[in-house]
Amino acid sequence: MAGTVLEGRSLTQNARLRCDVCIVGSGAGGATAARVLARAGLSVVVLEAGGNNRKDHFTMQEHEVYPLLYQEAMRRATADLSIGILQGRTLGGGTVVNWTTSFRTPEHVLEHWRDRYGLTALTPAALEPHFAEMEGRLGVYEVPDEQINANNRKLWEGAGALGWERTRLRRNVRGCRQIGYCGMGCPFDAKQSALVTLLPDALAAGATVVTDCDIRRLRLAGGRVTAVEGHFHHPEAGDRGTGFDLVVEAEICIVAGGAINSPALLLRSELPDPHDRLGRRTFLHPVAAAIGHFADAISPWSGVPQSVSCHHFVRRPEGMGFFLEAAPLHPVLFAGAITAHGAQHREAMEHLGHTAASLAILVDGFDPSEPGGTVTLHDDGAPRLDYPHTPRLQEGIRAGIEASTRLLLAAGATRVLTPHEPPVSITRETELPRLAFAPTGPNLVRLFSAHQMGGCGMGADPAESVVNSDLCHHSIPNLYVMDGAVLPTSLGVNPQFTIYGLVHRAATQLALRANAVKMD
Repeated sequence: MAGTVLEGRSLTQNARLRCDVCIVGSGAGGATAARVLARAGLSVVVLEAGGNNRKDHFTMQEHEVYPLLYQEAMRRATADLSIGILQGRTLGGGTVVNWTTSFRTPEHVLEHWRDRYGLTALTPAALEPHFAEMEGRLGVYEVPDEQINANNRKLWEGAGALGWERTRLRRNVRGCRQIGYCGMGCPFDAKQSALVTLLPDALAAGATVVTDCDIRRLRLAGGRVTAVEGHFHHPEAGDRGTGFDLVVEAEICIVAGGAINSPALLLRSELPDPHDRLGRRTFLHPVAAAIGHFADAISPWSGVPQSVSCHHFVRRPEGMGFFLEAAPLHPVLFAGAITAHGAQHREAMEHLGHTAASLAILVDGFDPSEPGGTVTLHDDGAPRLDYPHTPRLQEGIRAGIEASTRLLLAAGATRVLTPHEPPVSITRETELPRLAFAPTGPNLVRLFSAHQMGGCGMGADPAESVVNSDLCHHSIPNLYVMDGAVLPTSLGVNPQFTIYGLVHRAATQLALRANAVKMD
């Protein structure tokens, strides 16, 4: 029997549900788990804080979709406001608003996890069938040359001119119209997000999905999670509550609200944390963007948002690694991202159609001097993220900005503006030494994050981690975390497919165990 979607804002009384598995979150992790477990015959309830937004809601108007689809109306940031956090909050989670880039977990990352965190089961061979299954379901393909737009072409040409490693990307799309608005939801359902693939699969297998539900705590008794508690609200009306609550009683609880949100929920629930690991080692892939002005037209808002990348510097022996990707530039996002002011800001906006961006994405978490951020709670229970600007991070920022600037100049930029406060304007390579004197401390260089990872890290040792390689909580046998929060480091690639693969593996094993228990 097909399942149903309940919109919490429309319910006029308190609700109580019972199921085998309750999943908090509907993004890459939550939707994958829901699909696997519902198809295995388990009764599944999926809870989502965001709204039941569909393609008709994706109007391609920035002032409408950013508040609708992002955490805190796209205003989430670290506690000191030095790093903006772009994180989805809608049915389908971040898969609805990401730019579709689809990397498997790099083998050297899996090797590091095995050596450092005892995750010996996570080998390329073990994950291969899970990646393959998800790639097939989500339509992953390599971007052909004819789909590389002018914005990405500059990155490709610049890297090639400098002799840097470059590659075409893979993405999860079917029938792409190449309009360039992936970050605002796909109005054609071409992006194969969880919204149009995995969640419909789960619903077809009988799952129940509840939107507009803010989960406040997990109820614990006898060393197990016995219920999930939340309240209904209006996500696009400042989270104004409806006055009605939800309780879901379940045999198994899966937390999949994403990094930052998942550790915050476990902290609010006051779950056992004997080694003080909850919220620790939260990684952000901090991003510093340089923009290049070109004589030829770029139209950076149009075309496939990301089609090429440069991983030439991802494993720098002299400091924190980084990789380079392009980014689509739309007026509101661009106006808020650049650090120019007054006449310089107006000039940059006037040249938007001739602008290309290079993102230097820092790979945090692999060196002992990189503790990552820490998620704690504000007085009202909302998550707070503190992220240190270590000397290693600041050196990596300098190196990344310099590399982006060199690349854009090599691609033919007449001028490059850096993300410093105020920006440094570079017109030729001989001016690059000026960047060594530009500040890189908190709020002295504009940074953002589109990839949040960690906070409920996995590992073999409970003294160093929250969950094991099956994503099961070390202290609570019926609690799982299945999202980017489990990553023990960042990745050096866009994380969505690492989440898909890890969760598909864990959920497949969980389905076997849960059904065996039911048969007993």
